[in-house]
Amino acid sequence: MNALPRRQQNRIAKEKAILAAALKVFSNSGYSGASMDVVAAEAGLSKPTLYQYFDSKEQLFTAMMLQKRDDMLQSFADGAPGSMVEQLHSFAWHYADTVMRPDLLALARLIIGEVQRFPEIGRAYQASGPDRLLAGVMAYLEGRRAEGLLAFDDAELAAQDLWGLILSAPRTQALYLPDAPPDRAQIARYLTNGLRVFLRAYSTHIANDLATLEGLQSPVPPTGEP
Repeated sequence: MNALPRRQQNRIAKEKAILAAALKVFSNSGYSGASMDVVAAEAGLSKPTLYQYFDSKEQLFTAMMLQKRDDMLQSFADGAPGSMVEQLHSFAWHYADTVMRPDLLALARLIIGEVQRFPEIGRAYQASGPDRLLAGVMAYLEGRRAEGLLAFDDAELAAQDLWGLILSAPRTQALYLPDAPPDRAQIARYLTNGLRVFLRAYSTHIANDLATLEGLQSPVPPTGEP
């Protein structure tokens, strides 16, 4: 496969730097408090250069959230290695390693604090983040249902059950107790138990899938992101 042209490589690298700067600004200032000027300064760019990449704060916020969604759905991509249980286990850890990041937890707290006065902020966050992730999880589960590996009537409820079971409790704790976040051993306990309950509810090969899960007790290593 041919390497991308240098100009395209540079553009991709600069977009990644902008999105990293945007996450820092949004998580520090919230959606309403963030500005394109501050993002440009954080990224080491001029404001006109930033606008060559993103036309508005709304577009920048959406791109930032989509990048995180794509990170979390890596395990469900076509050609991803492993069995369904291994892919679900990998997704659970990608999900945890993303949404439990201190900067994303800080962003979520700030948005929660803003939505009463600015409902559109909550709608933007929901549409660009959780809703799009949910759609990706639903598509994956529907594919496994078509293969006869899962059985359910409502893909949305099955997807909501998946992420609710694996991380709802520790994430809620981390949101409201920022000085006492759960460690990886505690997160592993929740993830494994949540997947166990999910498989008992939806797997068509419960005994085999649970046995596979029990062999995956070692947590997926951290993503390496700060």
